[in-house]
Amino acid sequence: MGFVMPYDIFCRDHRNACKLKGNAPIIRRMEKILIVDNEKSMRDLLTFALKREGYTVMSADDGDTALAMLSQDIFDLILTDVRMPRMSGVTLLKEAKVVSPQTIVIMMTAYASTESAVTAMKEGAYDYITKPFQLDEVRLIIQNALERKKLKAENIHLKKELKERAAFSQIIGNSPKMQKVLERVEKVATSRSNVLILGESGTGKELIARAIHFNSPYRDHPFVTINCSAVPESLLESELFGHMKGSFTGAVANKEGLFEVAHEGSLLLDEIGDTPLSIQAKLLRVLQEKEFRRIGGTKDIKVDVRVIAATNQNLEKRVAEGAFRADLFYRLAVIPIVIPPLRERPEDIPLLADFFIKRFGPPTGKAIKGVTASVMQGLLAHPWKGNVREMQNCFERAIAMATGDILTPEDFGDIFVQSETMIPSPTFIPKEGLNLEDTIGAIEKQLLLKALEETNWVKKEAAKRLHINFRSFRYRLEKHGIHTPHTRED
Repeated sequence: MGFVMPYDIFCRDHRNACKLKGNAPIIRRMEKILIVDNEKSMRDLLTFALKREGYTVMSADDGDTALAMLSQDIFDLILTDVRMPRMSGVTLLKEAKVVSPQTIVIMMTAYASTESAVTAMKEGAYDYITKPFQLDEVRLIIQNALERKKLKAENIHLKKELKERAAFSQIIGNSPKMQKVLERVEKVATSRSNVLILGESGTGKELIARAIHFNSPYRDHPFVTINCSAVPESLLESELFGHMKGSFTGAVANKEGLFEVAHEGSLLLDEIGDTPLSIQAKLLRVLQEKEFRRIGGTKDIKVDVRVIAATNQNLEKRVAEGAFRADLFYRLAVIPIVIPPLRERPEDIPLLADFFIKRFGPPTGKAIKGVTASVMQGLLAHPWKGNVREMQNCFERAIAMATGDILTPEDFGDIFVQSETMIPSPTFIPKEGLNLEDTIGAIEKQLLLKALEETNWVKKEAAKRLHINFRSFRYRLEKHGIHTPHTRED
């Protein structure tokens, strides 16, 4: 079957068939506009007209009130008059860019001049409208401004998506265990259920999460990740749920949380087992109610986010210890996926070796053709405690050190020294085949060394452990060039 590339496998021929199932509505966030003008008639007119266009509209009669509202909510666009009591529109523009940099500001004035227009544009205004104006003109400017903002965000998302999809080819696996994992991914991808990915460090949990997202109904929306163990508890809540300006020391502006950023997409909570209990309660509320509140905020924000959690810990054990909430565990583990460690799928090692050679060889300018038989035996014998990540690092280093076009044990340094007491699997034959005599010889040598080590290098005792006579034992030592550190033989 060759390399497994989830994007090709899962999306080929049925991309259009991946539709949302069920009747649950998707919560879509309407753009929110703040109108600021000291004339009530103007506020009422614009509020009525823009609400008819489907926007969420709020209004303020001066700059101070507008800033107070901006500190408690996030607006997509502000439409403000220039001349107002106490605070001018330009001053409001400056303050708004500090409090909420992502908010678009459009200026209105009955006293237009080139100088005032230039000043407003220099301070970051999107556009400048002269009173009196036609409502169609205002609608068009607002529509273009919000569309430009949306396209900018989509462009950033598209570039990231293309980069992420390029990583799919890193999921390599022809072994039965990996095929079961990928089959499960294909089945769960089209659902909207939460997924819990379990596996040792280095097994590729994040790659599996990306495969789920990009083959799901959420694939055209953001895929956001956070390592819960890498963020201090004091900052984790802000990262996940956002905050309002002034809600704590250092909160100099409103900040969207990752749940908002991932709206209608997927959020990967990596190393979920290390999440503090105080944050777990808030996560549970988002999963149950599909809403949350920013730090310092007064309003609930509804979101539609698929949560994918990952951990290398035994969460059931953590629950029993009281370190993880049982109700959160059951919410997250709607669909569990267990990734097997590399040592349990030796069939994938030759595929991974070929993949890493093709990945790391060209950038170095080296035309690496493959590995020697002894290297393959060593790869199969190595315990790979760091799983695929460890193997990747070994190949990157070996290719950098290689002087020939075939990788030898010397290129890998000490890795095979650490594995010389391990016995290669005699039941697995690589796709390219193997030398039977060399393989039997390698296994025999390792068994001889193992017996010597376990008997403190007493040859007669080692021979007994292997059920062979002493003369045969000495012959085999000489054949394999094994020199004992002791002179005695009993």
